[in-house]
Amino acid sequence: MNTHPPEAASAPVSSPSPVTWNTEAVQRFATAVGGDVSTDDYGPEIGFAALTSGVLPQAGFIAPLADFGRIEVSGAEGTKFLHGQLTQDIEHLAPGAARWAGYCSAKGRLLATLRCWRDDDAVQLLVSRPIAQALAKRLSMFVLRAKARVQDRSDDSVVFGLCGDRAGQAVAQAFSLTAPSAQAAHSLQGRHLVGLPELSIGDGPALPRWLLVVSQDEAQATWSMLADTLTAVDSATWRRTEVLCGIPRIVSGTSERFVPQMINYESVDGVNFTKGCYPGQEVVARSQYLGKLKRRMYRGHLIGDEPQPGSDVLSGADGQACGQIVLAAPDGIGGVDLLFESQTDAVLAGGLRTHSAEISLRELPYLLKSID
Repeated sequence: MNTHPPEAASAPVSSPSPVTWNTEAVQRFATAVGGDVSTDDYGPEIGFAALTSGVLPQAGFIAPLADFGRIEVSGAEGTKFLHGQLTQDIEHLAPGAARWAGYCSAKGRLLATLRCWRDDDAVQLLVSRPIAQALAKRLSMFVLRAKARVQDRSDDSVVFGLCGDRAGQAVAQAFSLTAPSAQAAHSLQGRHLVGLPELSIGDGPALPRWLLVVSQDEAQATWSMLADTLTAVDSATWRRTEVLCGIPRIVSGTSERFVPQMINYESVDGVNFTKGCYPGQEVVARSQYLGKLKRRMYRGHLIGDEPQPGSDVLSGADGQACGQIVLAAPDGIGGVDLLFESQTDAVLAGGLRTHSAEISLRELPYLLKSID
């Protein structure tokens, strides 16, 4: 892992090697939580000395997520504008509802995945931080005469991951933010608590998860109030919860590689097939209704080095590339949990591997919706 954050640079949202983020803002976040800044394939990371990445505490836990950025779309026609850009129905997104959405190229390939919700004044979008600036710039290019404003707010705010009932109780006590369900969000005085799919570990009860967004100025106070009752974990550990929940996240190394259905995005309700047009909509619709899609996302596990997002998955039959890594995270005991995209025939044949280790299949926590 590179321990030196990259210098800020401008790059297209689809660039595989990127990246743009304000290193000073990330360092302020790290200082506020008493952590150390590093970088990996997912962007800026905040870690803690003597902490083993991947170990999931049994009680509530909190993670500082410097690898997430925030984009805000405001204005009288902001929702209408976004409705014509994203895979999700934004015009009918009720205040207090949270949904996944995708932003596609004209070829139907995902440039970004987003968690979106509407507060009183704007639509908020959480996205991989390394592509937030370029994504905001690209969206702004298409505003034209619409009464909408697109702003990258990544440096104005910080994002925390929260998991467990104790975490919901702690944030409710600290900020009077009612813990929302997995498909809802609660915004109050510039703070946002956004619901996520629950995490199931073994035979225990499912654990609720949230993303908490507060201003950069509130980072230290927020950490002080919540870390007293919650266990601190790093962003790699939080990424493991994403993997276990089967939720894909497009990052710099995977931007513009997948049609939404290739990474099960329609199965987590990230695509609305009854809304109007958006970039790439015809390709996405054909993939759904012509029944020709022969690729899907799967969950797996390996013993060995953590593979990079976008790196090859190899077929057991002939050793040729049959898919790509979507998301991976350490499991805390020498293994790696991962989401990967692959040809369905190669998965059925078995024997999949990365360049360094065999992949064992694990069950996804949801059923795949049929491709007609």
